[in-house]
Amino acid sequence: MKTLHFDLVSISVAAKFYGVSVQTLRRWDKASMLKPQSRTLGNHRRYCLQTGEKLRVGYARVSSHDQKSDLQTQVAYLAP
Repeated sequence: MKTLHFDLVSISVAAKFYGVSVQTLRRWDKASMLKPQSRTLGNHRRYCLQTGEKLRVGYARVSSHDQKSDLQTQVAYLAP
């Protein structure tokens, strides 16, 4: 039987891989959006990075309620 092996990396390495900050990964963990694969005995997060599975993160914003249609256009553009 063939065993699959994935390297687990620290939160800082995972943050660089995904192109976000360490704090963002901590928020995503707390919100159950992206959980680490495991934790060390010291309770440090460890992530499994699989090539080809990058996250797509988008951000849309307008400065006033009058620009609601602009916001909807931005969201539609960012949608997969």
